[in-house]
Amino acid sequence: MSVDISGFGLELTLKASNTFPSGIQITQFADDSDPFDAPSVQIMDKGMGLNGDLVVWSVATPTTITLSVIPNSDDDRNLEILLENNRVKKGAAFSRDEIDMTAKYPDGKIVSLMSGAITDGIPLNSPASAGRLKSKTYAFVFESNARS
Repeated sequence: MSVDISGFGLELTLKASNTFPSGIQITQFADDSDPFDAPSVQIMDKGMGLNGDLVVWSVATPTTITLSVIPNSDDDRNLEILLENNRVKKGAAFSRDEIDMTAKYPDGKIVSLMSGAITDGIPLNSPASAGRLKSKTYAFVFESNARS
């Protein structure tokens, strides 16, 4: 029996408490970088006692997500707005959005990421040496997640 591991059809819904309280859809993913990525998380730390005894302890670790989208797409423009609204600037207020994200996979599985924030993003379009614009990547961090 084969296992279908297709990613085609992934859909994200992002809700930002102040900037996009009704939510936005994200589907215009990049072709030249990983469109939706979650790196490994460290859930335990470790050490060695003076006499070589192994000790381990649990650590609280947020879930980090990066999104790469097509530059100048509607999704890119919305994420640029979110980034800029949450960026601290001299003499200007910023949104302090709390962000929730839901990922709906092609096989019907749903992952909900809650109590998050946007942490990084590319504020300008950058051309690559090949003559095309580089895909835009935005990073988020979340306190918790759930699967259904």
